[in-house]
Amino acid sequence: MNTLRPCGCKGVRTCLTCEKDFEIAKPSFYSQFQELEPWSYCVQCERLYAGWDTQEVQASHPEHDMSRGLPLPGIFVQEQFLSPDEGTQLMNDLDALPWAVSQSGRRKQNYGPKTNFKKRRLQLGAFEGFPASTRYVQERFESVPLLRNFQTIEQCSLEYEPSKGASIDPHVDDCWIWGERVVTVNCLADAVLTLNVYEEQQASKYNLDLVPQYEQQLLEPLLSPEQLASYKGKVLRIPMPNLSLIVLYGPARYQFEHAVLREDVSERRVCIAYREFTPMYIAGTDKEQGVAVRLKSQLFWTTPEVIKSH
Repeated sequence: MNTLRPCGCKGVRTCLTCEKDFEIAKPSFYSQFQELEPWSYCVQCERLYAGWDTQEVQASHPEHDMSRGLPLPGIFVQEQFLSPDEGTQLMNDLDALPWAVSQSGRRKQNYGPKTNFKKRRLQLGAFEGFPASTRYVQERFESVPLLRNFQTIEQCSLEYEPSKGASIDPHVDDCWIWGERVVTVNCLADAVLTLNVYEEQQASKYNLDLVPQYEQQLLEPLLSPEQLASYKGKVLRIPMPNLSLIVLYGPARYQFEHAVLREDVSERRVCIAYREFTPMYIAGTDKEQGVAVRLKSQLFWTTPEVIKSH
């Protein structure tokens, strides 16, 4: 079943609609993760503590013994990055723009260049910048020390609806074109990001074989095999509160797969994901190929012609 289905799913990606219509048995990542030792992240402590339920772990924060907490380099969560009024207006503005069907029960709004991860091919395509109504979100990144000099070259809204069984399977974001900092702004509902150690299957998967080319430039050094071993057999749960900013970088971005489980989507939720270039496209061997994209990424549009093209 590797063809594109009417719901937008393809291959191993499924939603409730195609699972019913085509009698597809989807593996339960929830059940698989239940067999692991659960740890949940406390935003205040910046530590992981034993437990599956992120809300319960967060609620017990005043009594946390940090000596028993497990650190995970490369996780940043800033609560209330947007105000409630900003969150409402942002969603009204996004919903005024066209949505496209995506895989695994999601819808998307994708503003960025055309990329072919397998062939490592970059094209400008129809990229003309970003919606002007979202400009202030990118500008606010400058107030976050971790995001200084972050230049967005892709902005993607992803909608998760429980009625569709929306989710995103465990994965590592591509390492050929997307840079270290994986940035998400979460809207409409609380959510959870579920992480587990990535067991390498083939060096080229996710284009992870390119990371050594820029590993010395990472903001947070990768974990040694001995350090990484302490996370094996565990599933890590990161809360993503409504209106919050979440950043994955360093070990959390490159050495763990992350997922949004269907079981964690109880109401409509929209996340806005932001991507930057890898160093090769900023100041390295592929700099010239990235020039046109970087120029377009400085534009913010309001014209109906541009809206229609997306």
